[in-house]
Amino acid sequence: MVYAIAIIVFSQCASYAARLALKNYQIMRLIVFLDPNIDPRGAGWNIIQSITAIGAGGLTGTGYLQGTQSHYRYLPEQSTDFIFSIFSEEAGFLGGIAVFALFLVIGIRLLRIMKTTTDPFASNICAGLAGMFSFHFLINVGMTMGIMPITGIPLLFMSYGGSAILSAMTGIGLALSIHVRRYNR
Repeated sequence: MVYAIAIIVFSQCASYAARLALKNYQIMRLIVFLDPNIDPRGAGWNIIQSITAIGAGGLTGTGYLQGTQSHYRYLPEQSTDFIFSIFSEEAGFLGGIAVFALFLVIGIRLLRIMKTTTDPFASNICAGLAGMFSFHFLINVGMTMGIMPITGIPLLFMSYGGSAILSAMTGIGLALSIHVRRYNR
């Protein structure tokens, strides 16, 4: 009984603290994450259209520049936050699996470079890069599928954006440099 009361009191205190720390639009994002149909024409619009775009792709997709969600601009932020939705609509489930496979290859290669290098600092750089790429991928794809809250994190190597692509390319360049010098000390 004491345990249940402690959980209720802690939850109430945490919700009060969150209300003081978060802005109204951030709270609405969390509410919409739980149920997008609460505000289907407002805060829930993006996630509903994103899930619709992914589902509209089917197995093989609608074809390049043939998606209704992208062509009629139902889904905002197409080239940044919701690029995976648009790609999945146009390339389908198989295209989405290809994106998963390519990110898996990048992650495996980074971990392999991390294990083969003799320099601990270089190994830590590769571990950080693998974590960064995995984090961006899981958050962005989860966000577009509706299993994560919408945050605005880009999908590296696919989303439009100068700083995201610059940091991703710099990271890959560092990893390649570490791989070339993996036995030098």
